[in-house]
Amino acid sequence: MAEQAPPAPLLRNRNFWLFVGNRTSNAIGVHSLTVAVGWHVYKLTGDPLDLGLIGLAQFAPALILFLLAGMAADHFDRRRIMIVCNIIHMGVVAALITLFWQGLGTVWPILAILLVHGAARSFYHTASQAVLPNLMPLEQFPKAVAYATSANKAAQLAGPALGGFLIAGFGDGVYFFTLIMFLIAGIAATLINADLKVPAREPVSLHTVLGGFDYIWNNKIVLGAVSIDLLAVLFGGVMGLLPVFAADILHVGPGGLGVMRAMPGVGSLAIGLILTQIAAPRHMGPTLFFSLVVFGLAISVFSLSTTFWLSLVALAVYGAADMVSVYVRQTLVQIATPDAMRGRVSAVNAVSINASNELGDFRAGLMAGGIGTVPAVLVGGVTTVAVTLLWIKLFPSIRRIDRLDQIG
Repeated sequence: MAEQAPPAPLLRNRNFWLFVGNRTSNAIGVHSLTVAVGWHVYKLTGDPLDLGLIGLAQFAPALILFLLAGMAADHFDRRRIMIVCNIIHMGVVAALITLFWQGLGTVWPILAILLVHGAARSFYHTASQAVLPNLMPLEQFPKAVAYATSANKAAQLAGPALGGFLIAGFGDGVYFFTLIMFLIAGIAATLINADLKVPAREPVSLHTVLGGFDYIWNNKIVLGAVSIDLLAVLFGGVMGLLPVFAADILHVGPGGLGVMRAMPGVGSLAIGLILTQIAAPRHMGPTLFFSLVVFGLAISVFSLSTTFWLSLVALAVYGAADMVSVYVRQTLVQIATPDAMRGRVSAVNAVSINASNELGDFRAGLMAGGIGTVPAVLVGGVTTVAVTLLWIKLFPSIRRIDRLDQIG
């Protein structure tokens, strides 16, 4: 029997780069659209509450539909889900263009359209998360996560910047840019020729719908990785309070605020590029816990800093540590989950991440109102470190993971 040829290197994997192009274009489109809609809605109403409603309209569908999104990703061709969602995004942009050109006088139709946008994001994100492990051999997966996450971080930096630039230069023309981004994303998904169908479909029942929760609860590696992320982001929320630090503590104004908001992305992208060069990662479990301790310590340093450059360094380290944590957690969760369950587990994981981000900012703001901004952020950082140390004790199976072949 002839020996199988070794797999092609990741950098020559056509399907993987189409996937990266799809995710990156979609992320740029989503973030530039969010900036554009926020700008136009604020010009329309002048009410900051409406900006909060924009975020809620995009997040609420994910919270309501994540179980259906997970079932869809485990029952249908995940590539087709990605294509359909990008087509829906294009329809959303076309509807917004029509509303703005008609001289709309109220925000509610915009929010209704954004609910559709949020629903499509929920299905898209779940399907795309579940697709990645199908595009390369197991040993290439950590490097693929590093490349894909780095590209996504770059898109999260570029999307808002491009949105702002295009609004300033071309006004409503920004929406045509987002249309092009979603079109590119849809075309890239269409060109992926890997077999992304789930071979064995479980019958739809309450048990299968809730299967993601059941699997996470019974798999200690996945449970530990998902829960530590939820708690770390919940207690480590700092981004929502950056305007307070810029105005009242560091006294750097809106320009300084913009730089501060960019620094976590800069740190994430820098460490992500380093991670792409690691072919066979080792000490994965200890690395996860170490990165979360560094994450908590960076928050603590930032909370106590009264020097602008030190605050920027702390935010860059915060972003870099978060990138390492995401890299390890995504690798652990995706590899430890069977392909037939990956959609439902990805859906639960995605909604926990999004919920913890929203709740993290709420937690920080609530505590800041009660005990002050600096103590609120400091408590969050210290609690993140304490929770991480506790999880080291509670989940020894994660602590002992060294190589990929020990996951499962």
